Amino acid sequence: MFGKILLLAALCAVVNCRYLIIEEPVYYIQNYDEPEESTSMRVRRDAHGAITVNSDGTSGAVVKVPFAGNDKNIVSAIGSVDLTDRLKVGAATAGLALDNVKGHGLSITDTHIPGFGDKLTAPGKVNLIHNDNHDLTAKAFATRNMPNLPVVPNFNTVGAGLDYMFKDKIGASATAAHTDFINRNDYSLDGKLNLFKSPDTSIDFNAGLKKFETPFIKSSWEPNFGFSLSKYF
Repeated sequence: MFGKILLLAALCAVVNCRYLIIEEPVYYIQNYDEPEESTSMRVRRDAHGAITVNSDGTSGAVVKVPFAGNDKNIVSAIGSVDLTDRLKVGAATAGLALDNVKGHGLSITDTHIPGFGDKLTAPGKVNLIHNDNHDLTAKAFATRNMPNLPVVPNFNTVGAGLDYMFKDKIGASATAAHTDFINRNDYSLDGKLNLFKSPDTSIDFNAGLKKFETPFIKSSWEPNFGFSLSKYF
């Protein structure tokens, strides 16, 4: 156990700790919300994407290019780049996604994080409710973390949660995750309020609470909030 503590301390000293253990993939490629053209057309069949700028100075871009499918399922190549508040690459992601017209989906992505290593992630979602007023989706993911530091072993993170949206205006989500390395649990509660939306633009206010627990230390609920501007193409 003491050896694990030493490994964790060494990693935190070299790598930005926000990439060490993440309760859910936070990259734009996993959190990209596509504007729906109609309730009967829930999967876009043309190349599309978005550019997002956040009030904390971070930004990101994501693109999705469908290349196969039928009237029920679409397979797409996906990619994204996340920039820090200093306009440096924070993460770059590429992968494949399978989207169903009923709102279900699967994907597999590899994310490279400069100074950390790679994360191989397989997220999935199942839409439980979808009508003019309510949208409820269950989600889960598994991530293989592969640090580029020889003293730190590869480790896994798994998690699950729920996403809810009311009239495409007010949203909420809850997520829990477990990381086998140092036996860490992460919890997050998030909310979203859409302030403006058009076919190609969205302005949102986001707020949330996060905490973590390990056998060695526990955090209190830490708040976070900010605004985001997204341009769709």
